[in-house]
Amino acid sequence: MYKNKITRALFVGAGLSLALTGCGDKPEEKQATQPAPAPEAKTESQKVELAAVQELVRGNGTEVATIDPHKSQGVPESHVIRDLLEGLVNQDAEGNTIPGVAESWETTDNKTFTFKLRKDAKWSNGDPVTAGDFVYSFQRAVDPNTASPYAWYMEYTKMVNAKDIVAGKKDKSELGVKAVDDHTLVVELETAVPYFVMMMGHTTVKAVHQPTVEKYGDQWTKPENFVGNGAFVVDNWVVNERLVLKRNEQYWDNADTKLNKVTFLPIENQVAEMNRFLAGEIDFTNELPVEHFKRLKKEHNESVSVTGNLCTYYYIFNTKKAPFDDVRVRQAISYAIDRNIVTDAILAQGQKPAYFLTPEITAGFNPEMPAYGQMTQGERDAKAAQLLEEAGFGKDNPLKFNLLYNTSENHKKIAVALGSMWKKTLGLDVTLENQEWKTYLSSKDSGDFEVARAGWCGDYNEASSFLTLMKSNNTTGGVHYDSQAYDEIMTKAIAAKSDEERQALYLEAEKLLAKDMPIAPIYQYVKSRLLSPKVGGFPAENPEEKIYSKDLYIIK
Repeated sequence: MYKNKITRALFVGAGLSLALTGCGDKPEEKQATQPAPAPEAKTESQKVELAAVQELVRGNGTEVATIDPHKSQGVPESHVIRDLLEGLVNQDAEGNTIPGVAESWETTDNKTFTFKLRKDAKWSNGDPVTAGDFVYSFQRAVDPNTASPYAWYMEYTKMVNAKDIVAGKKDKSELGVKAVDDHTLVVELETAVPYFVMMMGHTTVKAVHQPTVEKYGDQWTKPENFVGNGAFVVDNWVVNERLVLKRNEQYWDNADTKLNKVTFLPIENQVAEMNRFLAGEIDFTNELPVEHFKRLKKEHNESVSVTGNLCTYYYIFNTKKAPFDDVRVRQAISYAIDRNIVTDAILAQGQKPAYFLTPEITAGFNPEMPAYGQMTQGERDAKAAQLLEEAGFGKDNPLKFNLLYNTSENHKKIAVALGSMWKKTLGLDVTLENQEWKTYLSSKDSGDFEVARAGWCGDYNEASSFLTLMKSNNTTGGVHYDSQAYDEIMTKAIAAKSDEERQALYLEAEKLLAKDMPIAPIYQYVKSRLLSPKVGGFPAENPEEKIYSKDLYIIK
């Protein structure tokens, strides 16, 4: 077993180690939760002197494509939606699942889940949040008319009839969810899913306000129309400049919320973002420029934050397009990537070379290093050249292809470096193509690419959150792979009766990915950013890095 786990640490002076918390995969006689204590950040906020002005400014990397939870699919969008809308559950600073709108839940068989909703939950217009709101929202997420890019996620929850509804075979009213009364929601699954409650923390299963959506249609997210049930509401949105949120006075936990204003800045250039942080204009950045990392550690060590992250960076091949329908071509390109140069020379912040999709820090996951990962780089390069020659490519017929990536200096640095590696070792002719976020997502999802940069962060802390990505009905990744053999492995894994059986199938799935190479894993993330010491309550030990602004505060 390959067990060299990433250590998760926050470098702000002394390092803080993390014991990861995972999900319990064993069905228990009865699972239930009672209301959780207030997050630790709020307890800590009572011990420090708070600044008179409680306003936060954060970098968000790019302009968000949407703040509609049923139409979003990116991390930048989730950052904002997490503040605006609340689902059944949230996470605390350590990544544990805690009550959100649901104050408790229970199940006896991991197939029927009953959620008790808090009676003081309200929408920002004063309407009560009810179980019916979640019925409407879940149905909207699976409705083909919504065209949710995350409809596949609803299928993987195993809610009764979700798959057939997404496929247009059944009406959304037949989804396995019902409101027993205003404060009792019952969800029926087709098969036992031990980690189902964890899945309810995802963006796609957050509630939306039915009257507002039905009145304004796609315009419901505009600041003047927006109604949400999160700790904040939209105040001002200037596209490509800033998205400003203000406190939602109707939020059930408003009394414990410290911040009055949160501003998201869509800064794609990491150097520009760094400079604005150093000028005191930003409280924490989305990233930091890799070429400045060592200097920042030396000159601003108190502000450099590096944490392990439940994410993998990879390149995806469009196996529906020649020559990438030839596994030898895909393997050759992947083998010729010197991952150690990427992690140690280009990034050099603690990232780990990746030879499989699921990160090692995933709870309960103990990956086996595939054969190509055990080779030296010289051996991989030689094998890559052999594979390309067998596929009909060489000096007289060099392989040419386009590499698509979304606009980012850090993505560009990696793409340029890999293009140089491929040129030197294999004589490949690679054309780099960058697109802004919305266009990039559209191109990737529709298959309008040959090779594309991609990354995946777990939607919950369990291996299936990564491995279901490559199932053929997953429009985000698997549709470009389309392997019946892989689908069958994952179907068996989800239905497995024991932890041991499930983990064995996960390893089998990873072995098939290494053999078929629909993706070329490159590195396992860490999240590096500049974080002001004045920001309190930052969830440095949350493996999914789910940041809730309601738990943050500004220290004097």
